[in-house]
Amino acid sequence: MRIGVLAAAAVVLLGGCGVRAQAEPHGVDLPRHPLTTPGAGATVPVGEVAQVLCLVRDDRLVQTVRRTPSYPGVQAQLDSLVAGPTQAERAAGLGSALAGVALTARLTAGAEVTVEVPDVEEGTARNDEILAYGQIVCTLTARSDVGSVVFTRGGQPLEVPRADGTLTSGPLRSSDYADMTVPG
Repeated sequence: MRIGVLAAAAVVLLGGCGVRAQAEPHGVDLPRHPLTTPGAGATVPVGEVAQVLCLVRDDRLVQTVRRTPSYPGVQAQLDSLVAGPTQAERAAGLGSALAGVALTARLTAGAEVTVEVPDVEEGTARNDEILAYGQIVCTLTARSDVGSVVFTRGGQPLEVPRADGTLTSGPLRSSDYADMTVPG
């Protein structure tokens, strides 16, 4: 009896959803573009483009969205991140580990961004270095045209810390800082 009721419920649920069974999978064209990418040929109303920035709250990375008049380039988005939180973001408890750092970003082939980090003066090392690199990686990889980020200093690969404290000079992705990221 119980099996019969379950089988009947399964038939009703599966048959009632409006999707017919198919023998083979097929592609689906999605009607929308990601929030961070304007549609091809689409006109974007002022203030309707989402720019994702990773800011800091309580030693954690927090993604926040700013509406901007146009889709920013990689360098412009990095400049917005370095400029720090807006007054409203500060009021919400958000901060930055990047204040005053001059960074240069360059999009290379294969959806990788190279970020040039300036020399650090002796005695100015920071204990929130992981947060700073995490902010950059999480911000830039939130873009649809960026898959990974590498860091250089003086044109040479730079070893930077992941969330777990290990160092790498290889490409970094947001997943390298997932343990530090919390919902906004």
